Amino acid sequence: MAAVLARAGGTGGRGERGHRPLGALVRTYVALTKPRIIELLLVTTVPAMFLAERGLPSLALVLATLVGGTLAAGSANTINCYVDRDIDAVMRRTRRRPLAQARALVTPVEALRFGIVLGALATLELAWLVNWPSALLADAAILFYVFVYTLGLKRRTPSNIVIGGAAGCFPVLIGWSAVTGTVGWPAVVLFAIVFLWTPPHFWALAIKFKDDYAAAGVPMLPVVASMQVVARRITLYSYAMVASSLLLLPFHPGWLYAVAAVLLGAVFLAEAHRLERRVRRGERAKPMRLFHFSITYLTLLFVAVAVSQMI
Repeated sequence: MAAVLARAGGTGGRGERGHRPLGALVRTYVALTKPRIIELLLVTTVPAMFLAERGLPSLALVLATLVGGTLAAGSANTINCYVDRDIDAVMRRTRRRPLAQARALVTPVEALRFGIVLGALATLELAWLVNWPSALLADAAILFYVFVYTLGLKRRTPSNIVIGGAAGCFPVLIGWSAVTGTVGWPAVVLFAIVFLWTPPHFWALAIKFKDDYAAAGVPMLPVVASMQVVARRITLYSYAMVASSLLLLPFHPGWLYAVAAVLLGAVFLAEAHRLERRVRRGERAKPMRLFHFSITYLTLLFVAVAVSQMI
């Protein structure tokens, strides 16, 4: 963890804190974990468990896996807040994060310790109540997000979210291994869907906050490439994502999933082409339409995976 400390500019806090109301302090620690991101990650975990079980998994196993996954994701997100607090303070989208504020209730060192403790708890909880493969996958997700994405790629290459986005794909592997103790091919396909979904999802958001990323010195693709290039790559990744969703069909995920994959995929591609067409015509891109639908797409697609196993 010394590399994290060095990369973030030392271990010092921001001075002594006075009285800190318990409620506000708890909310601050919760905010460090980025709960909204965790929700999306967990949406992919449970359907993977249903598919692995070919039905309804044990409720106790589902709850144990979700608790461990929440702790692991909270650990990675908290450490990310620690490392990125300098650029978070520059960007409008992130300036309200706890460590980006001038008088934060929690010091950077306290946040870092909190993140490390969450990671340790995730490992122990998953190893004890689920299995060691799931615990090790959770550890791999944390390490990948912190060291490969946050420290290694984010500030250095426009391919940051393409490679680094793999960290957000681990929940499907964890969910599958929680049931089977292994990682099977259907889990790999689910991993590929989320992996290919991440660039269109995140680049659409990055288009809207392009100036923020530029001011923070983060070379997101919309900062370093033309809008035509960005829109084209969004479309290409969207096609690859939809194609990967169809690769799950040979593993018999169910007729409802097949219908959802085709219909949702068609709408996603239509949105991607709409964005590319507007850019080509020199019109305002309106990327948030695609961004918001991408969340709906992933949620409904994985819900279809789970429901298909029950009918």
